[in-house]
Amino acid sequence: MAKQWLPVVALFFGLFSHSGAWIAAQQNEPHIHVIVDMVQLNIAVTDDKGNYITHLRPQDFEVTEDGIKQKIATFGEGNEPTLRLVGPGSVDGMSAVQGADPAQRDSPQSSAKADPQTLSSMVAGAKVFILFDTSNYMYRGFVFAQDAIADFVRSLESANKIAFYSYSRDLSRAATLTADRSQVLRAVRSTVAGDDAALYNTLLLTVKDAAHYTGRKIVVVFSNGPDNSSMMPPEDVAELAQSTGIPIYMVCTRQAKLEPISTAVFERMTAATGGKAYFAKNWREEKRAFASIRDDLGHLYSLSYYPQPNPNRGWRAITVRLIGEHMRKYHIRTRNGYRPLPARFSAESAPAALSEPVPND
Repeated sequence: MAKQWLPVVALFFGLFSHSGAWIAAQQNEPHIHVIVDMVQLNIAVTDDKGNYITHLRPQDFEVTEDGIKQKIATFGEGNEPTLRLVGPGSVDGMSAVQGADPAQRDSPQSSAKADPQTLSSMVAGAKVFILFDTSNYMYRGFVFAQDAIADFVRSLESANKIAFYSYSRDLSRAATLTADRSQVLRAVRSTVAGDDAALYNTLLLTVKDAAHYTGRKIVVVFSNGPDNSSMMPPEDVAELAQSTGIPIYMVCTRQAKLEPISTAVFERMTAATGGKAYFAKNWREEKRAFASIRDDLGHLYSLSYYPQPNPNRGWRAITVRLIGEHMRKYHIRTRNGYRPLPARFSAESAPAALSEPVPND
């Protein structure tokens, strides 16, 4: 009798940044195909003056989802390699330094005491998707904006990969994700201004592209004005970015600041995803905004977890806090939740073999 397979596949449309798949194969028994997803958080920790707090450890963070405490599975800081902890979410192999000022501590990588075979270094760096406004709003100051973006591209750490897109009414994928800076710079210089602005339509497509990749990724938007031709509401774009764990950063010109509705939307969208909005009065402030994003990217903590059992199929609230009295003075910026998509079920044939976990990118 032919073997019967019943794959149960949780399709989250790239909902989280890292996933592993296992197929349990046994003779003459039903077989289940399950995709287990990890929720990734990019977390900025700052003091009252906006200075970054560095050298924190997994033990310093507490993460809850709908009030359910989560176990940290991977942890990293900035562009350093991310460590997979001992066992999914375990921190038993990491030494803790209690009561010390974070700035005085060793890095979490140097303090790992676990068997090296139980820790694996994941790919460092981030995927940076740049979305440039080339609509008819951009006739003034176009070259200065290109210069600011080009400087930003050159300044990024070599570990980062970059994609450069531009938009007016439609999206142009001028340079797909690459480590080749010259290719990205050529794409920046080839852009020309014209046509209406469909920011939210094209930003949604950019977020969807970024969601296909594992690891850290961010979207950086340069906008010179409001959206005047999108069919997609900004709330849907923000929710998708939240659910896929992609922070959105927006660098806007003084012209964009004059439109109060767009200003409020930009600020809400970036805050909800863990990013930031900048409103530059001139080209010098544009360059400073991009430099701030670069610094943010270099200091973000990358933390992930396998969600504990949770019956909630709607919006799941994420709360991150620092543990210890001396930590309460610090500020945390990250996304505040996500919405899992419904699981789909299907029956199909599959080979009778044990598959390897989906590899890291």
